Amino acid sequence: MRVLHLDLGRQMRGGQYQVMHLMEELSARGIEQRFLSPHGEPFAIRKLRRDVDVVHAHDAKSHTLAALFARAPLVVSRRVAFPLKDTWTSRWKYRQPALFLAVSKYVAGKLMEAGVPAAKIEVIYDGVLPLPLSSRTGPLIACESDDPMKGSDLIRRSGVKVVFTSDLPEALKTASGLLYITREEGLGSAALLAMAAGVPVVASRVGGLPEIVEHEHTGLLTENDPGAIAAAAARLFTSDAAVWGAQGRALVHSRFLTRHMAEATLLAYRRVM
Repeated sequence: MRVLHLDLGRQMRGGQYQVMHLMEELSARGIEQRFLSPHGEPFAIRKLRRDVDVVHAHDAKSHTLAALFARAPLVVSRRVAFPLKDTWTSRWKYRQPALFLAVSKYVAGKLMEAGVPAAKIEVIYDGVLPLPLSSRTGPLIACESDDPMKGSDLIRRSGVKVVFTSDLPEALKTASGLLYITREEGLGSAALLAMAAGVPVVASRVGGLPEIVEHEHTGLLTENDPGAIAAAAARLFTSDAAVWGAQGRALVHSRFLTRHMAEATLLAYRRVM
């Protein structure tokens, strides 16, 4: 099997790391792959005409170009929960893929609301690497972001003492808990990463997050209200939090590792070939 991956994102964010993990896992399974992106081999439309079995577009821009020029079955990953544009060009673009890989049931629902047939959608959750168990001797942490949709302002308004980090794997070595507050989310791979380290999570009750953070079982869900966030964060210092962390870690190891994501994606490729 030969797979061509496309990603035109200019920054290394969660989606780009998922592509990297997927390619590593597929390579270990003997799958021949190429990767066209601003970070790797320079993108050229003529390369979409090469002899490959599957073209996998990982972001909106590469979806557009692949829809126009790819000559192999097109698989498109959909990781965001934004509504689809209701224009003729958008409707045409979303008719072209053989299959959409939605990062959550919530995202799958958004695709169906926009008219994509359920038969052309498969839910494949993000995967994370196993992490060492956190010592949980450090502070509460949150992901540093200037994206207004991510809710850093809500955390600050809550008055919770938290350390914002841009190096999540390093911070998770000692973190007592993760606040994952956001106004919209396709899934939330940062929450999965924290759970992999046994770090209990407080997450917004939005988007696909309730599909991985089960309230009072693998973490806590909260409304996007500063008072509610503060009350939930305080519970991360109770004896229950250690139980939630352990149960979250067990869930990730059973369903949400990179190998689970890769195996499901490989089955999806075979489905469209």
